[in-house]
Amino acid sequence: MAVLKKPDLETLNSKTQEVFRRLRKHHPDATIELTFKSPLELLIATILSAQCTDVKVNEVTPKLFAKFKRPQDYVRRPVTEIEEIIKPTGFFRNKAKNIRGAVAKILAEYDGQVPRKMEELITLPGVGRKTANVILGNAFNTPGLPVDTHVTRLVNRIGLTWQTDAVKIEHELCAMLPKKNWTMFSHTLIFHGRRICNARKPACSICPITDLCDYFQENFKDGRAT
Repeated sequence: MAVLKKPDLETLNSKTQEVFRRLRKHHPDATIELTFKSPLELLIATILSAQCTDVKVNEVTPKLFAKFKRPQDYVRRPVTEIEEIIKPTGFFRNKAKNIRGAVAKILAEYDGQVPRKMEELITLPGVGRKTANVILGNAFNTPGLPVDTHVTRLVNRIGLTWQTDAVKIEHELCAMLPKKNWTMFSHTLIFHGRRICNARKPACSICPITDLCDYFQENFKDGRAT
């Protein structure tokens, strides 16, 4: 196995931007896969997506959004009604509690509108930086770089950062990319992680960035993936 040296900052910046350029070309359809029609719907869908697939969330939310049409419905109806609908997403009691708490705070402090600033979003129950960045980038077109398990795995595997903490990864990546690319960089990595660079057995033979990837360089000396 080859032992690779950590590149200098300038080289790392160039590598990160080239990774994005190639993956963006390879996954031109990369976008958020949660279905929503408003910032509030995206907030709720993102809370539900914790430890759950987007596919499953998208199966659940139509029924939820049809029954809870207004923000007030989430606080006036029994929480058990929310729990019953979202049960297939897992951890449904805690998620229902967070949804109701977040909506209650939005109604009480933000005139019923999902706040548009990171520092305000992360005060809502169930909302951390990842969820806040999802909302900023996809509901308000404000650049944000959500770091989920796919992003964390890929940036470490490729060798764009050696951090494991999501917040530190976010800050490092944001420093290496133009602000306008933050949201799409996350989408593109997530698509690549789901379609090609999966956790158990990455499909290196069809990956467009093997020459830039530390994992490939360390494990395939002859330049060929098995």
